[in-house]
Amino acid sequence: MQFIEALKLRSKLLFLFLLITIGLISVAIMGTTYVNAMKRNIDSLYFGSLVPVTELNEILQKYHNGLADTLYKASRKEISTSEIIFNLEDSLDEINKKWKSYISHFKSEEEMEYVEYTNLEIKATNRYFQQILYAAKNGKDLTKISINTLEKKVAYIHRVLQKLINYEVSVAYYERKKFLHTYHTMMLRIGIILSVVILGILAVLLYVFRSIQKDHTQLEIAAKKLKIANKKLENASYTDSLTDLHNRRYFNFVYERELKRAKRNKTYITFMMLDIDYFKQYNDTYGHVEGDFALKSVAKVLKDTLKRPSDYVFRLGGEEFGVLLSETDESNSAKLSREICDAVRGRELRHEKSKVSDFVTISIGVVCCIADEALDDEILISRADEMLYEAKESGRDRYIITSNVSAATTKPMHEEVHRNAS
Repeated sequence: MQFIEALKLRSKLLFLFLLITIGLISVAIMGTTYVNAMKRNIDSLYFGSLVPVTELNEILQKYHNGLADTLYKASRKEISTSEIIFNLEDSLDEINKKWKSYISHFKSEEEMEYVEYTNLEIKATNRYFQQILYAAKNGKDLTKISINTLEKKVAYIHRVLQKLINYEVSVAYYERKKFLHTYHTMMLRIGIILSVVILGILAVLLYVFRSIQKDHTQLEIAAKKLKIANKKLENASYTDSLTDLHNRRYFNFVYERELKRAKRNKTYITFMMLDIDYFKQYNDTYGHVEGDFALKSVAKVLKDTLKRPSDYVFRLGGEEFGVLLSETDESNSAKLSREICDAVRGRELRHEKSKVSDFVTISIGVVCCIADEALDDEILISRADEMLYEAKESGRDRYIITSNVSAATTKPMHEEVHRNAS
């Protein structure tokens, strides 16, 4: 039996196949006919279930990687208008083709009800993207596309299609259960005929099965390690590589989630927009290596100051940072802003080109309010940006905080200025 241990998994499976084949051929052609019939049934069952699920998954990929990804790039002017038009047309054509192929398969009456509903939702979603395509063809500016609306459209059609995928999978499990019942019945009949041969090779087969199970356990361990590695890779996609803070992509996800939670609970929500003062001059004077060090220093201040699990810190791009706090009132938000300003200045990173201090400083625009259903999703960002602008205009190295979240520009409710003691 030692030679079996030395074989690899594929060789062991081949060896097992040869043993079974020899046993079946030695008994009768009938045994071989039954086994071949079962093989055809298995192929039909699994490949027949795989095709619809594959088509639905490909449709989902087109919505995410074809349409949504193109519009994300378009909103940031990363691709040309011709590329936008081509990608949108190609993705919509592929979605229609895959959907037509999917609905051409056999469907039960119960399944057809949800298929028809899904068909209507796909058409509605496609009309949304066709409107954007029409706007692109007519030279409209796509940078003003509502990313929030886009994400809601894609998330909704994702849920609709995922429900259909889950239904297809459940049908496959049901059909497999029926097949297993037929399989066991057939095997019982074959077992009576093949009992003599099976008893002869049972010991060898049992040993081979145990050896395969051992290899399977090792594969499961490897699969778990791969899952952990994939999780780390996913986390990396949400992390800024320079500062180890969350990136803009993760901000887009967390912002919508936390705002909905605050609205639901009617609790305080705070958004800070932070910008390093005269950072371009700092880079020009000290070089990009020192500039990167300054960014990492500010990031460390933010991480050391904001330690609650519900405190989210982001690098939004360049020298711009964002902070999202939940259940933090205006007084505590102001206190944290003051601590951040003091801590950044306190690191005493020399900045001879700064007009407000000898050291690197930061300006902060803060919005703090109690969320309710009337709160617009974009107002926190726009108001924080206004407060940041006022902080810069009024001398930098300070924060300005407001609780006014009306759409019109208003004066800040609170202002505090930080300067060096010297």
